[in-house]
Order: sequence, then structure tokens, then C-alpha cells
Amino acid sequence: LEVDAWTGFTSEFIHLAESGTRVEDLAVSACAVLVAEACNIGFTPVTKPGVPALTRDRLSHVEQNYVRADTISAANARLIEHQAQIGLAWLWGGGLVASADGLRFVVPVQTLNAAPNPKYFGQKHHGLTWLNAINDQVAGIGAIVVPGTMRDSLYILDVLLNLDGGPKPELVATDNASYSDIVFGLFRLLGYQFSPRIADLSDQRFWRLEIPGVPPGDYGPLNALARHKVTTPRMITHWPDMQRVAASLAMGTVRAYDLLRMLGRDGSPTPLGHALADYGKLAKTLHLLAMCDPDESYRRTVHVQLTVQESRHRLARKIFHGQRGELRQRYREGQEDQLSALGLVLNAVTLWNTRYSDAAVAQLRAQGYPVDDADAARLSPLVDKHVNVLGRYTFTQQAAAGLRPLRDPAAADPDED
Repeated sequence: LEVDAWTGFTSEFIHLAESGTRVEDLAVSACAVLVAEACNIGFTPVTKPGVPALTRDRLSHVEQNYVRADTISAANARLIEHQAQIGLAWLWGGGLVASADGLRFVVPVQTLNAAPNPKYFGQKHHGLTWLNAINDQVAGIGAIVVPGTMRDSLYILDVLLNLDGGPKPELVATDNASYSDIVFGLFRLLGYQFSPRIADLSDQRFWRLEIPGVPPGDYGPLNALARHKVTTPRMITHWPDMQRVAASLAMGTVRAYDLLRMLGRDGSPTPLGHALADYGKLAKTLHLLAMCDPDESYRRTVHVQLTVQESRHRLARKIFHGQRGELRQRYREGQEDQLSALGLVLNAVTLWNTRYSDAAVAQLRAQGYPVDDADAARLSPLVDKHVNVLGRYTFTQQAAAGLRPLRDPAAADPDED
């Protein structure tokens, strides 16, 4: 509710009929529904029979008619926008670096939108993956639900091409299990620098470009490394089709997942797939060279962004604590809505932490305490020691959109850290 007072994100929750129907104290009801969904606890802990905005009937009505994927996405866009307006967030990045990674959930009920994987879900259960993307300002910018644990690279583009908000990222970091030559080619065509973290770097191939009729280039000490060759005829032949593919993805007329499956044909690429793979080999080689560069800035950017993503997943696990952290929605729509609510609450927590951290830094500087930007940039908005997800859930309307008074560390409990 405090974050809503700053941003007004609950105003994006409009009635399913889009008739402008508004219930009284919708913000209170919407926030209660979001907490119930994100914490996976159901309505019982957040209902209060004596409060009209918090009766079970009201919460059920709001959930069914107001809180859904499109309104959550619009509300999330407001949080992303406000996160980008905080000075401290700009010390972390400009929003042009992003990462995408999956968080696995066990689904112990019968559903078509889940698949088995003993490593993640045990021998008896199925599960799904919540593939989510965040930018370097630590804002969740998009997500998609994937049945089972299919390769993330088949879906990452679908996430990036359907963002909730924020600028289009230029560099996209992923873990070491999410890349292929065709994926590199598609990312390059769409204007992204695909930057997976590669574990087996010594086993990778480096490719050199050779143009028929043109003397081969001299790469000096790297000649022995770049033994494999990519020629241009296949790429030139299929270049118009490659551009059409990129345009179709950007316009949303085809899903990246379906396209990648069609181009790959279970390990036997089509001629167009081969052309995209050739183009991707060049982009992949540039990425490998940057990872090997003595200047560690590129490697550090990728590593830091993925570390931030892992911290966000840890916070997501803490919030999504009810029912042993298992997702028990039977239908895809319900699964997507609940995990979208989790993403929105994560962004609200991140925004709350960022704004108060920024205020604390500003107050320290105003009091003459030297705070270097390099030190402030190491602050994390994903700290959660002060975030309590257990106990009683109360919802009171905030009267003002300002900040609470900051705590004086000198007057704090000496037993606290």
C-alpha cells in the first residue's frame, strides 16, 4: 500500500468488462489479493470479516475480475518506471543490461502445463519453470511460464519481445545452459548482445569469416585459435529471409519458441537455420573473445547481473513460502496469474528497499558523512532481513505518499546487527 501511494499502480487494475467499474477501497483489496497469491497462502490469512474491503467475497471478486495477467503487467510497468527514477538505481546501471533465468516450481496437482524432471521436482512430481528477466536497475521487466525444464534459450526471446516496461536491453546475460548458434544469430539480428556464462570455455570453437575471392585475414596470435571458418554465400542467399524472420519476431506474428523448433528440426537445421547458425557463430566468437579479454569489465558485467538474478530468486523463494513453496494451480492461466503476482510483489519490495536506501544515503551525505558512489553502488535492494512473511497480515490505507522517518542507528537495539 505504501508503494501504491508512491506509484498508483493499483489504478491499473480495471474490471474485466472494461466498463470502468470500481469498487470502494480497491487498492486495499488488490494488495491483499497480491499478497495472498505471491505468498501462496490463500485468502484465509488476509480476510477480515468486519472490513468490507477484506471479506472473502470481495477478495474473490477482485481476483476474478481485476487481478489478471494484463493488469498485472500494466501495474508492473509503473513500478519499473518509478524504479528508474531513483538516483541509487542509476548507480547500479542504466537499464540496458538484463539477464534471464528460470526458477523451478513443483506442481503436485494434475495439470497439462507441467512436466517431470527428477532432478528438480523429485521422482513423483511434475513442475514448471518461471523464466523471468530483470535489468541492471534490479527491476523485473518480464516473465513467462514454461512447462517442465525445457531449454531456457527457446523462450528467452519470447520474454524479451514482450516486456512489461523499461528500455529495450542491449546486453542479455544467461546461464551456461541457454545457448546455441541459431540463438546467437537471432539475438544479433534483433539487436541484442547475447551473453551466456560459458562454463566449458576451453572446449568452445572460435570462427573466422572468409569471403570468397578475398584474401583471408591475418589474426596474428589468434590464427591458431580461429581454425574454423564461416563463409558468406549461405548467409547472403538467405539474408532476405533472415530479415523477415527478425521482423516477424519483433512484430509478434510468430513466437520465438515455435520458430526455433522449426529452424532446428531436432538437431537437423533447415537451410535457413544453417544460415542463422553461421551468422550466430560470428556473434558467438565475438562474445567468447570478450569473455577471454584481459579487461575483466565484460565478464564482470555478466557475472554481476546473473548474481543479482540469483539473489532475486532467493527473495522469491522466501516470499512464495506457503504450501511448502509448491504451485498448486491446475490451469496455465492460474499459474501465470499467480507467478505474475509474485513478480509484481518482488518489484514492490525492490522499489521499497531502493527508495529507502536512496533516502538513507542522501541523509548521510546531508549530515556530512562521506558516501562514495562506488560504495553506494554495492548496496542491494534485495536484502530481506527486515521483510517478514509470517504472522498476521494487516492492510491499512497510507494517508501520505511520503517516506517514513528513518531509524537512528545510534538509538537502535544494541543486540541488532
